[in-house]
Amino acid sequence: MARVPGPPPLSGLKRRIADHRAGQKAPKSTFVRETFCLSREEARRKAREWFEAFPKAAYWTEVESWRQLEGDRIEFTMRRLPTAD
Repeated sequence: MARVPGPPPLSGLKRRIADHRAGQKAPKSTFVRETFCLSREEARRKAREWFEAFPKAAYWTEVESWRQLEGDRIEFTMRRLPTAD
C-alpha cells in the first residue's frame, strides 16, 4: 500500500517570510505634507495659498484631513506632489 505524504514542513517558508519582512522598510510617501493649526479664516486663506501656488491639476493638491478644535480653530493637513512633472 502506498504511503500518503503529509503536508510539507512550513518552517523554511516561515523563515523566508520573516527574513523578507525584516528587510522591508516603511514605504516612503511621495507627497509633501504640512499640518497647520489656525483660526477658521486663516485656515481658509492658507488653503487658498496652497491651491494657488500648487494647482490641483498639476500637483494633486488637497486638504488631506481636518478637524475643528476649541475656540473656532482648525487643524488641517495639506498634501501635494513635490513637483508638477
